[in-house]
Amino acid sequence: MPVPRAKINPSMSDVARHAGVSIATVSNVINRPEKVAAATAERVRASIGELGFVRNDVARSLATGSASTVGMVLADLDNSLFVDMAHGAQQGSDASGLRLLLGNAACDLRRQDDYLDLFDEARVRGVLLAPMEDSRSGIERIRAHGRLIVVLNFQQPDVDCCTVLVDNEQVGYLAARHLIEGGRSRLAFLAGREYYQPVQARRAGVRRAVQSAPGVTLEEIDAGGLEFPNGLSVARDLSARRLGDLPDGVVAVADELGNGLIEGLRLETEARVPQDISVVGCEDNRTAQGGPVALTTVQLSGVEMGQAAAELLIEEMTADPGVHRHRTVVLHPSLIARDSTFGASSTELLRAKGA
Repeated sequence: MPVPRAKINPSMSDVARHAGVSIATVSNVINRPEKVAAATAERVRASIGELGFVRNDVARSLATGSASTVGMVLADLDNSLFVDMAHGAQQGSDASGLRLLLGNAACDLRRQDDYLDLFDEARVRGVLLAPMEDSRSGIERIRAHGRLIVVLNFQQPDVDCCTVLVDNEQVGYLAARHLIEGGRSRLAFLAGREYYQPVQARRAGVRRAVQSAPGVTLEEIDAGGLEFPNGLSVARDLSARRLGDLPDGVVAVADELGNGLIEGLRLETEARVPQDISVVGCEDNRTAQGGPVALTTVQLSGVEMGQAAAELLIEEMTADPGVHRHRTVVLHPSLIARDSTFGASSTELLRAKGA
């Protein structure tokens, strides 16, 4: 005899009929089990398991006007900085009994807005947003619906909300200063997507470091993008120059860009990294150590950014009405020296000394 097919998306009333109890009893078993006799609760749980019932938390939140979830929209999950932010936000949310839902905008503002609207409709308790571009309209739209929001890694002008930032100007300054202190005097700043706020800030930091170092020059190169192939393309362009006309130190605004440049220099030129050209990245992406030469880079503390953002959101959730004041938390970057500036032997010596 064929086994009856389970009903798709069984309801609470289906469970109640199967267990021979009221819907209120099923609800109590799910939400307030201490109010139900042990034998009855066991019978209801057996029916839940047999029918494959799953509680619809979105519907429940729509009915109650609240939820135990937090939405997080990230600019690009291919970049491990944003993955680190998600890990930090999850840690901060878990500590307060909240669940984190993730949306990957994939560097697409329309997709970012879609996720903001989705989380708004689901009535999440709040939203963490890590954009790469101006997102004022999306932020204001969901705030107008009473949704709390914290912005990460982007200074959103004229929007009243909490923010967590890394000092991106200092990121560029540290990278360039490291090259200057290593004796490099012909610097280049390799970047793309100038409309990205972190790119602008890192450029300003590089310029500040060069302006404070007499005798050091700066060439700014538009790579056309921030990916590995963009770095390869720049190296092909540089291959037309004599070795003495090449920069001897490069700050790449993104680690993948730096890795592509190093690989391209190896393939297209006689220049050696770091003997002839030292290269510094600006993220400590997980790819930083996986390229042709381990990349010196500036760490952005993504996990800490995510944790701080979750804490700000929870602080606002739990504050008495009219008491909360929005604030900005600024984290400070740190440089991690690897083979692309020191060379393998020097880096090993630094590690041995605990530097």
